Amino acid sequence: MNRSKMSDADFWFGLILYVLIVLITLFVLLPLINVLSSSFSAPSLVAQGKIMFWPKGLTLSSYQKVFENPSVWTGYGNTLLYTVLGTAINVILTILAAYPLSRSDLKGGKLIFGVLIFTMYFQGGMIPTYLVVKNLGMVNTVWAMVLPGAISTFNLIVMRTYFINTMPKELQESAFIDGCSNTRYLWSIVLPICKPILAVIALYYSVYHWNDFFQALIYLSEPSKYPLQLVLRDILISSKIDDFATLDNGFTDRLFQAEGIKYAIIVVASLPMLILYPFMQRFFVKGALVGSVKG
Repeated sequence: MNRSKMSDADFWFGLILYVLIVLITLFVLLPLINVLSSSFSAPSLVAQGKIMFWPKGLTLSSYQKVFENPSVWTGYGNTLLYTVLGTAINVILTILAAYPLSRSDLKGGKLIFGVLIFTMYFQGGMIPTYLVVKNLGMVNTVWAMVLPGAISTFNLIVMRTYFINTMPKELQESAFIDGCSNTRYLWSIVLPICKPILAVIALYYSVYHWNDFFQALIYLSEPSKYPLQLVLRDILISSKIDDFATLDNGFTDRLFQAEGIKYAIIVVASLPMLILYPFMQRFFVKGALVGSVKG
């Protein structure tokens, strides 16, 4: 900051802002560094709380134990399937709902939109939803993981708002004058222009599917269909940690190994989303600013 070109109030405001940004960054970053360092450290040192932000007793034993277990690979495959299929369904249905609702010439559009808003505040509840899924024959199938939450009302509102703010009515009228149909207008004009919001919505949905374990806990009963997050839950909470910790040196060694495995599995489960975000960042920034004031 060049203090000579700003007032004292602006200088101190900027300084305080920078300090807050640094503190918030450290608040978010340091726990991640601790988890990463613990996953590469000797399990005994991790269990004794001697790891802070730098690995000690560097080892890959925790990752070896994780990847030796077939349930992790099965969970990875299932999660990829649920994420890719679920995100595709979510994005397609959200587009097909948001586009007509963004049109001012849609008869009854305000009423339909009001009904959708109503569902954000009043829902059927877990038991009625489960009964619906069960009566449709989707329990313990892949469809139970991707169809019950096929459209998020919040994401629908965001996409509809983006369509309204981005697509001028004059563009629509000129396209129709040239003989463009609604389907052609959506496919050839609206979607190419609205790539940022599509990337944002796809990222929102994919993160939701990747981290989701509650629906699997309710609807899935076969371990072979469990997503990675449910495998992670079993490792961190239930007695299945013993499947990973099979050392022959007694209970203490098994307990130490379990501590290292916990951190390794957190890294394994989080890494794909962390890798995905940088590739979508430029779209994410544009789409996340929907509704902001334009100069």
